[in-house]
This record gives sequence, C-alpha cells and structure tokens, in this order.
Amino acid sequence: MGDFEDLKAAIEGDFPGWQVWRSDAGRWYATRSGDLTDAELQAGCAMTVAADDPAGLRGLLAEQTRGGCGDR
Repeated sequence: MGDFEDLKAAIEGDFPGWQVWRSDAGRWYATRSGDLTDAELQAGCAMTVAADDPAGLRGLLAEQTRGGCGDR
C-alpha cells in the first residue's frame, strides 16, 4: 500500500466531489464538498461516510454513486 497522501489523491480522483481524511485512530472518512438536498438525504445519500480502510471507503463511495447520489 502507498502512503496516505497517494491513497487520498487516488480516491479523490476516482470520486470527484469527495474530500478524504483519516482520523488519529486510523479510520478513513470522506465528506462531500457540496450540500445535499433534503430529498437526497431522505433517499439515503450521505454527507460523510467512514470505513476502517481505503478499500472499505472506496466501497462506500461506490455505493453512494450507484445509489443515485451522484458525484457532488
């Protein structure tokens, strides 16, 4: 695995509209750079997702995209 900055850049490149960071505890997060509408939130779109590792985060971001939440 590459270092954090490389992994972060790769994920953000594959999922535009998301900003990635890692907590001090090592958990991976991504949050949208734009706001969601009430309808999008009610449809299950998330402003922020969290996973234990980069692969898990990618999976959650892919679900958001497939779920009709798009890249914002």
